[in-house]
Amino acid sequence: MLVVFALGMWLVIATGSKLKPTTTNDGSLTAKSTQTATTQTTETPVIQRSPLSILLLQIIVIIVVAKLFGAVFRRIGQPPVMGEMVAGITLGPSLLGWLSPQTMTFLFPTTSMTTLGVFSQVGVVLFMFIVGMELDLEHLKERASSAIMVSHASIVVPFLLGSGLALALYPTLAAPNTEFLPFALFMGIAMSITAFPVLARILKDRGLTQSPLGTTALASASIDDVTAWCILAFVVALANSTAFIQSLLTV
Repeated sequence: MLVVFALGMWLVIATGSKLKPTTTNDGSLTAKSTQTATTQTTETPVIQRSPLSILLLQIIVIIVVAKLFGAVFRRIGQPPVMGEMVAGITLGPSLLGWLSPQTMTFLFPTTSMTTLGVFSQVGVVLFMFIVGMELDLEHLKERASSAIMVSHASIVVPFLLGSGLALALYPTLAAPNTEFLPFALFMGIAMSITAFPVLARILKDRGLTQSPLGTTALASASIDDVTAWCILAFVVALANSTAFIQSLLTV
């Protein structure tokens, strides 16, 4: 079949090379064609891409690269979600955008990031819905006190370390007229927030979602996130109030 296809293509090309385009006596048409050809040769051609084709290409590339890195990390005994995160870094501006900005722009144009972000949020919502359906509430009720203790203990240590790190980062990274207290609290809370979807994915890959350990971990992470986000709201309010007071003193 391939031989027949090759012979047929050779026959078509050989026959078509002997043909000549039909000439016309219409001078205006000839002038218009010449002008169009000149314009096309002088201007850079712009390729119009539909949003659907861009989205489909992005989904295919993301799935293939994520599966590839996930399989590699599974081979070395690590959760596949870590490989998927590395795949995101690889396709992002940190690596692909640094090595080949043209490829980065072609695969992920700026105008398509909103649609891709909406799809990513829908995927996270559906995944968390599945995790919630598999969560055993009886185990959660039995270990509520343990989950609260583990959650707050997991906040204290990273919060302290993040606040200590602010001592070294404040002179170089803090914005002008920024007080140290909001900056230190922000660094501490940024280190304390748990990546709940990542934890849920790791537990699901390990088959621990319905186990007592997995239930306690998910409950602790959820309490951790609620507490951390409340503290973050307090930090934002404190920073805004400090800036407002400083502006009043300046006036």
